[in-house]
Amino acid sequence: MQTLSKAEAMPTASNRGANSYTGPLVLLTALFFMWGLITVLNDVLIPHLKSIYTLSYTQVMLVQFCFFGAYFIVSIPAGMLIKKIGYQKGVVAGLLTAAAGCALFYPASQSGFSLFLFALFVVASGITILQVAANPYVTVLGDPATASSRLTLTQAFNSLGTAIGPYIGGMLILTGAAVSTTQIEAMSAAEQAAHRAAEAATVQGPYLGLAATLIALAVLFALVRLPKIDHADDGLTSGEGRTTSLFNHKHLVFGTIGIFVYVGAEVSIGSFLINFMGEGNIAGLAPAVAAEYLTYYWGGAMVGRFIGFAVMRVASPGKTLAFNAALSIALILIAIFSEGKLAMWALLAVGLCNSIMFPTIFSMALHGLGRYTGQGSGVLCMAIVGGAIVPLAQGALADSIGLQASFFLPAACYAFILFFGLKYANLHRTEGTAN
Repeated sequence: MQTLSKAEAMPTASNRGANSYTGPLVLLTALFFMWGLITVLNDVLIPHLKSIYTLSYTQVMLVQFCFFGAYFIVSIPAGMLIKKIGYQKGVVAGLLTAAAGCALFYPASQSGFSLFLFALFVVASGITILQVAANPYVTVLGDPATASSRLTLTQAFNSLGTAIGPYIGGMLILTGAAVSTTQIEAMSAAEQAAHRAAEAATVQGPYLGLAATLIALAVLFALVRLPKIDHADDGLTSGEGRTTSLFNHKHLVFGTIGIFVYVGAEVSIGSFLINFMGEGNIAGLAPAVAAEYLTYYWGGAMVGRFIGFAVMRVASPGKTLAFNAALSIALILIAIFSEGKLAMWALLAVGLCNSIMFPTIFSMALHGLGRYTGQGSGVLCMAIVGGAIVPLAQGALADSIGLQASFFLPAACYAFILFFGLKYANLHRTEGTAN
């Protein structure tokens, strides 16, 4: 066991043999849980706001467009911010920004749909900063060979937040969402205004509670000592030590596309599930009841990540990724071409397949980037904008060809992930970079 000098008293990620990373990983895992909980509440907000403001599928998908659009806009500035102030202070900045966005839900509930969209953008901006800071933190706190496994474990707690979120949101937010669009349209203007105000107000308590929790976490992270990430002399060289371009690494480029289509598919399915289960030929469930079933979708991802944590310590991450993508495609096709509970449970089961995808694609894409890991993380977090684009595109498809048939789009997204997993099946078993 190496002894640190006074100058080395603050540990860095490069001192892997000298430090236990259990404490830092526990704290970072709490962040993964919180942003999972916050993100999945969008799936509850979508049918809620669609009912209140009588929106089309395309219009209500602006919720995800504004939320995940923040990743594209904020990721590069977030990377620059973290480079300037450090990863730990970056986490604090992200938590405070997300808290401010949650607090904005109070005036939004008294205003209208536009302010809700702005509040969601601010929340997502904070989570983007957290993503850029926390994901590379997890990948370097330990053996590089088990980075996918480690990130999968922390993502399992992110999934715990997403599993709990729909149930809590259904109870606290969807209390009166059983009123149909036809019933709302039959109300007088005054009655409609009163109904909208009452329904919109249900978000106030939950989001103010989230704001308070995020502020408390920010204070904790400001006070706790975490290892410093140091990539100063790490990787990304070729030939006579010449530094290569970030985008010379094709696995990063393909991984960026992979994150785009994966997040797009996962978010899109989650966004439409409540409405899908409400269809007469599927299950005919009321929104509040369907929200409880949504827990199985996100809960499946949680269970799968704990399984994946163990499996990928011995199996190739790329092959595991390809297998899950192929199974996702099969389940979506069943949901499209069948009806009733079979279609419902097939689509819910895609959550189990999603389990290892994000952390596996993310860690495979960052493999061998060395001191450019932070920049690579920023690029990958920009690709989370897929969660803005794909649901909006599926919303347009649902309005034109029907909700059930619109799921061909996420199936196509998983087809690319299948390709990526097979192409880089042995990436973590090679030295250095991969193309």
